[in-house]
Amino acid sequence: MSFKKPDSDDFRLRLVSLLFVLLCLFLNTGSAYAGAAKRIISLAPSLTEILFTLGLDERIVGVTSFCDHPPEALKKPKVGGMTNPSLERIVRLRPDLVVLTIDGNQREFEERLKRLGIRTYVFRARRISELPDELIRLGEALGVKDRATRLSNQFSSTLDKYRRAFHRKRTRKALFMIWPEPLIVAGPGTAIDDAMEIIGLENIAHDAKSRYPRYSLEEVIRRNPEIIFIGKGHEDMRKVSRRILKRLSSVKAVREGRVYYVSDALYRLGPRILDGIEELAGYLR
Repeated sequence: MSFKKPDSDDFRLRLVSLLFVLLCLFLNTGSAYAGAAKRIISLAPSLTEILFTLGLDERIVGVTSFCDHPPEALKKPKVGGMTNPSLERIVRLRPDLVVLTIDGNQREFEERLKRLGIRTYVFRARRISELPDELIRLGEALGVKDRATRLSNQFSSTLDKYRRAFHRKRTRKALFMIWPEPLIVAGPGTAIDDAMEIIGLENIAHDAKSRYPRYSLEEVIRRNPEIIFIGKGHEDMRKVSRRILKRLSSVKAVREGRVYYVSDALYRLGPRILDGIEELAGYLR
């Protein structure tokens, strides 16, 4: 009779996981929300930004490789990407809470964490309108409800100011490019679409069938936006967008010089959303 030698990496992960579960049982830290978390792992850049804003930076023991803001986040231990974090690295960091987002992290991974006795919190906001209430719920789970409530109130108050400021202004058609070729744009159900609506812009891709649809040049030309925003990417966006802008030379935004390169502040549903709204609004004044 022959026996298959177990994979060393798999065996090591199983052993570390077993030891972690035993430690949780011994210390009784696996029960749901048993006190304020002291060792937090964030599995999304937006959540990392929220944790830092809430003053919890000293409690953060791990983040994803995409967590680059604020700069201090770059110094934190990395546990992999949003869709493929390393379970072994997470276990080794001994968290008492892992925070995930419904908008980017996999449900199956959360279930794996829970089976190991690791406490989780899933941030459920997808839209700007959902952010204030979800901030308070997260703050309560982290034991900093008062701080989170203040942040939520400030956020809501600032949003109301923008809505009032742009309420009576003429609606202008706009497009937000995520990537030029193939053309990917911000569609319905995104924070970008919400931000455009708040400052009185009509997103020409608002009626698309997905949140970040692939969009045709013909449709852009037909809808003729007056403003085009191009978001920050991993390459020089001015360079990689030159060809598509030449092909869109008949569009009003290009013809009249209203093409604006903006930051990635609206890509993450967190505190910098307000910075992103202000950035767009600045081009309308």
